[in-house]
Amino acid sequence: MRHHGIHHLTAIAGPAGRNLDFYTRVLGLRLVETTVNFDDPGTYRFYFGDSHGSPGSLLTFFPRKHVPPGRTGVDSTSETAFRVPEGSLGYWSHRLIEQGVAHGTLEKRFGQSVPPFQGSARNEPVSRGRAECRRR
Repeated sequence: MRHHGIHHLTAIAGPAGRNLDFYTRVLGLRLVETTVNFDDPGTYRFYFGDSHGSPGSLLTFFPRKHVPPGRTGVDSTSETAFRVPEGSLGYWSHRLIEQGVAHGTLEKRFGQSVPPFQGSARNEPVSRGRAECRRR
């Protein structure tokens, strides 16, 4: 299979338990794999993705217990967006409230409705679209 586009994104996160809880329990992503950072074997690397671990769905993190907040700079990723079925924005808004995740009101970005919210690592909005975020 040939994949054209981004295979995965990697970020540094805070404490491992918080990162794992947010992406699996709150957002419902699958923990596809856990490895170590080969440059620093004392640090985990978590791979989150859809139910199949499909290329393009993967988001990986190096959780660090005492990492300071990140700073946005030149050529850095400042936001991650997830696509969900168009009719599920009400579900996601309710789920964020239910899970205690603060979020803003719906706003339009590139013609898509987005409920921006502060995630485990950075500001990760959920945007509407045809692609599905498959649950386990």
